[in-house]
Amino acid sequence: MKTISKLAIALALTTGATGVVLTPPAFAQKKKDEKPGPKMSPEALKAAQTAQTALAAKDAATAEPAIVQLETVAKSDDEKYFAAAMRYNLEQIKIQAARTANPNAPVDETVLAKPIEALMASPNTPVAEKGKLAYQRGLLAYNGKQFPVAVQFFEQAKQLGYSDPNLVVQTAQAKVGGGDVAGGLTDLQAAVQQMNASGQKAPEDIYRYGIARSNQAKLPTTMTWLQSYVSAYPTPKNWRDVVVTYGLSSNSMAKLDDAQKIDLFRLLRQNKALADQNDYLEYADDVQRRGLPAEALAVIKEGQAAGKIPASNTLAKTMVTEATRQVAAEGSLAPLKTKANAAATGKLAAGTADAYLGQDNYTEAAALYRVALQKGGVDADEVNTHLGIALAKSGDKAGAKAAFDAVKGTPRAGIAGLWNAYLAAPTA
Repeated sequence: MKTISKLAIALALTTGATGVVLTPPAFAQKKKDEKPGPKMSPEALKAAQTAQTALAAKDAATAEPAIVQLETVAKSDDEKYFAAAMRYNLEQIKIQAARTANPNAPVDETVLAKPIEALMASPNTPVAEKGKLAYQRGLLAYNGKQFPVAVQFFEQAKQLGYSDPNLVVQTAQAKVGGGDVAGGLTDLQAAVQQMNASGQKAPEDIYRYGIARSNQAKLPTTMTWLQSYVSAYPTPKNWRDVVVTYGLSSNSMAKLDDAQKIDLFRLLRQNKALADQNDYLEYADDVQRRGLPAEALAVIKEGQAAGKIPASNTLAKTMVTEATRQVAAEGSLAPLKTKANAAATGKLAAGTADAYLGQDNYTEAAALYRVALQKGGVDADEVNTHLGIALAKSGDKAGAKAAFDAVKGTPRAGIAGLWNAYLAAPTA
C-alpha cells in the first residue's frame, strides 16, 4: 500500500439547493516530516489522482471513469471515503453545469444522496461535518417530497450538533408535509416563539404557511396563527387578509351574520384596511340597516376622502342623503340614555350605547354597555365585544382587553381575539 497526504474535506455553504460543496482532495507526495496519512492501494491511488486533476479542472468527462474505477477497487475506509467525496464533488459539478446550460430546467439532485450517506457512514468524516451532511440529506429528501425521510435526517442533524437557524422550521414543515399537520405546526409555533423571544423576528412567510396549513386542516390553532401574524406584521393588507380569512368571505372560517360582520368592518376601519368601494359601501349599508346612520355617513365620507369611493357613485350619494336625513331625525340621544338607565333590563342601554358608538362618543357608549351588562337581558358576548371596541377606540387598552377576554362563545370569541391582536400590535 502506498501512503498519501492526509485528506481534508471542507464543507461550505453555496447558493445551490443542497448547499454543500466538498473541496476536492489534494494528493501530494509525503514529505519527510509529515505524519503518516491514509493508505491506498496503487490502483486506488492512481484512479484518485486522475480524478483529482479532472475535478480541479471541472472536467466531468475525465473524472467520471476515474471515480468509477476508484469506487470499484475501494476496500478500506480511506478509499471508500475518498471515493464518496469525489463522487459528491463530481455530481455537484454536473448539477452546476446543467443549471448553467438551462437555468429553467429541473435538475435531479437525488444523485447526491448516495455519496452523502456514504460520507455520513464513514469513520473518517468528522462528527461536525456529519451534522451538515445530515442536514443536506434532509433537504434532498424534502425537495423530493420524501417528508418522513427528511424528518429523520433533520433530527439526526440536530442530534449531531448542527445548528442552522432554519433547521427547526424545516423539520416542522417536513412533519406537516408527511401528514403530521398538528405536530408540525405545534413545533413551528414553538420555533416562532423562540425566534421572537431571541429578538430575531420570525419571517412573514412562516406565519402565512402556518395559517394556510392550519386552516386547510380545520385546526383550532388557525385563530392563534391569525392573531400572532397581525400582531407581528400589522399592515393594512395583512389585516384585511386575516379578517377576510376569518369571516368576510363565502369560504371563511366562521359563518357570520351582518351584525357580527360589522365588528370586523370596524376592525378593518381602525387599521385603515378597508380595501375598495365595495368594502366601504357594504360596511355603510350594514350599519345603516342596523339603525346607525351616523356611522354609515362617516364611513362613506371616509371612503370618498380616501379616493376609494368615486364621487360619481350613485349608491353612495343615495346612502349619504338617507343617512343625513336619519341623523337629523335621530336628534339627541340624552332622552334614550335616561330611559335606558331606568329600564328593567339592559336591552335599551345596549341599543343606545351602539348609537353612541356610531357617533364616536366612546365614553357614553362604554358607560351604557356596562349598564346593559349589569341589568342583563342582553347578549353578553355582543355587548362585551362592543364595550371592548369603545374602550379600544378611546385608548383604554387594558379595559378593552378585559372586555374582549370576557367574550366566550363562537364566533364572537374569534372577533374579540382579532381585536385583542390589534391591541397587542405595535403602534404604527
